[in-house]
Amino acid sequence: MPDFAHESEHGGRVAGLDEAGRGPLAGPVLAAAVLFLAPPPPRLARLLDDSKKLKPAQREAAFAALRDAMRDGLLDAGIAAASAAEIGRLNILRATQLAMARALARLRTAPDLALVDGNQPPALPCAVRCVVGGDAASLSIAAASILAKVTRDRAMARLDLRWPGYGFAAHQGYPTAAHRAALARLGPTPHHRRGFGPVDRATLLP
Repeated sequence: MPDFAHESEHGGRVAGLDEAGRGPLAGPVLAAAVLFLAPPPPRLARLLDDSKKLKPAQREAAFAALRDAMRDGLLDAGIAAASAAEIGRLNILRATQLAMARALARLRTAPDLALVDGNQPPALPCAVRCVVGGDAASLSIAAASILAKVTRDRAMARLDLRWPGYGFAAHQGYPTAAHRAALARLGPTPHHRRGFGPVDRATLLP
């Protein structure tokens, strides 16, 4: 389970950053930044983990608890995206790092250090420390992973209403067999990511 050791070790204002949606063929990539203004209370910490390990209902409960904690002044958070068009123009890594920079910029409190999940540091206006598997190690990163994942899933559900037939609400844009079949049948939407093989191949279909 994640804990607050990385944040406590630094001793200053520490933000955790994570993303959701690097692997899909469609939709934006989302990033979130979370800065706890004090160690999270145990009742909140118990809800937090790598978003991929949580069931949808658990993620929604953690998301609601994080929003309540934000309202109560226990944490600061920023959520931002890079669009499918930006992913196509920049590539997925650079677009993800752009989303992270945007999320960090939405914090009201400037951090001294950003803990970033993974091993590829984005360019940020503060010190950066990469933590491989950070969403399972740091409560700040775990919180960011939940905010990013739930926000993106909700965005894909809205996209499903506008572009029926692709199943975005079911697979969130990931390259499932059903999604690939819909791409071959219907062609790509403006929200599909150019530069991703299945999308580019569907674009060339008659």
